[in-house]
Amino acid sequence: MTSDAGNENCLGWAARDPSGFLSPYKFNRRDVGADDVSITITHCGVCYADVAWTRNVQGHSKYPLVPGHEIVGIVQSAGSSVQRFKTGDHIGVGTYVNSCRECGNCEDGLEVQCSKGAVLTFDGIDTDGTVTKGGYSSYIVVHERYCYKIPENYPLASAAPLLCAGITVWTPMMNHKMNQPGKSLGVIGLGGLGHMAVKFGKSFGLKVTVFSTSLSKKDEALNLLKADNFVISSNNEEMKAMEKSLDFIINTASGDIPFDQYLSFLKSGGVLSLVGFPSEVKFHPASLNLGMKSISGSITGGTKQTQEMLDYCASHEIYPNIEIVPIQYANEALERLIKKDVKYRFVIDIANSLK
Repeated sequence: MTSDAGNENCLGWAARDPSGFLSPYKFNRRDVGADDVSITITHCGVCYADVAWTRNVQGHSKYPLVPGHEIVGIVQSAGSSVQRFKTGDHIGVGTYVNSCRECGNCEDGLEVQCSKGAVLTFDGIDTDGTVTKGGYSSYIVVHERYCYKIPENYPLASAAPLLCAGITVWTPMMNHKMNQPGKSLGVIGLGGLGHMAVKFGKSFGLKVTVFSTSLSKKDEALNLLKADNFVISSNNEEMKAMEKSLDFIINTASGDIPFDQYLSFLKSGGVLSLVGFPSEVKFHPASLNLGMKSISGSITGGTKQTQEMLDYCASHEIYPNIEIVPIQYANEALERLIKKDVKYRFVIDIANSLK
């Protein structure tokens, strides 16, 4: 909420209209409440959600819109009732900043599935009626419940993509017990989410197959990310050879795929998990029924799982592959993201470029 024009306390970059073009914008953050932490933002990851919301893809963007929901930084100050954080701590904020705190999901640490709807980190309506503004900004004030400890030995820039891309693939893998060595994992799409699914899969001791439309990704998939197998989805022979070979497939792509064919790759009782948003999900019932197979959906994760993932990445030295850019490059970064021209996540160096 903006008051006292000229005395705005936060500098960000915002889109003003559906062109999505970002430029400097000053606004006010709320005062720090008893349960809040004020975070000096050092880095913010660039997610495809930043493209979709700044360009009003869903038709409900509220301008001026400050994107960014992979936020990391340093605690500037903490409210009088804050228990978990103190000034100087490394801290993260993900895709949501509030929830009802009363429903069963909230009580179970699944705030992202709040029955009344979690409040999104940007372009959401907070409990005080104001529109939330994200991490392409100098600082943010968030209730401590929705913040995460970044282990001191973990680089802040690397932590940013974990707060959306990382947790989005971690959640369904953990929910379907895909952290058991010897199981077989298929990953559709090798972008910001897909490359993290490969890293987690290899860390868990899984046999990992990457499905991609792009032959240019084969070398990095096999040699950099250490996937066990790489399949070009347009190669009928390679695809047919995958039948009944996988325990779990995670679809990180948002393009349409032949669901019947991918379901045929699952062993009996296997699961195809969607974390992307294809335009439709269409398959023959026999593709599920005859092999006791399932299709499941997932978004990011609750506060409990997010903290567990951050701790796991620190203790197992798992780092996203990132390209660090200044805030002045944000528009180009979003254009390159649309063209899939990034390996594999942009991270904005807020501390050194937003002045």
